[in-house]
Amino acid sequence: MSERRFAILAVCTANICRSPMMELLLRDRLGEARFELASAGVQGRTGHAMDAMSEMELMRLGQSAGTFRSQPVTEHLVHSADLVLTATRAHRARVLEEEPRALRWSFTLLEFAALSESVTEDLTAPDLVKAVAARRQDFRGDPDVADPHRRSPKVHRETADQILAAVETIADRLSRCS
Repeated sequence: MSERRFAILAVCTANICRSPMMELLLRDRLGEARFELASAGVQGRTGHAMDAMSEMELMRLGQSAGTFRSQPVTEHLVHSADLVLTATRAHRARVLEEEPRALRWSFTLLEFAALSESVTEDLTAPDLVKAVAARRQDFRGDPDVADPHRRSPKVHRETADQILAAVETIADRLSRCS
């Protein structure tokens, strides 16, 4: 019998810019043997392609949107996730409307990246999430990733670079989990 994969859900507004980038970059860095990746939007609609400028940034980072299609956040997706990574605090609040208990496993991307670096113990992925949750009050800084939708190429690039840096930190930490 195969071991259950650790499920990560990335969330943003429409699931066409930030969360697909988070999902696809995490999938590339973590692989799918131990991790299951998905993304959704708090105002997402089913079946939309990734935003063209965000897709160009993703290609700049060496990835392809492939057959990606958007989907809305659902209670099932949130409840099925072991870790929910949102682009902003407002997205996390919307996730918690779907599943209030998800506070224990929901963080902004930047918050989880920063706090996971402070966890030095060798832990399983679920225990890492618990350890980061216990440190939540220690987070300092702006936890939100700006929405690049319908904004300049410069904003898209800055957003992509910010997401990439956080994803690399998170992927490095999760890949070291036992």
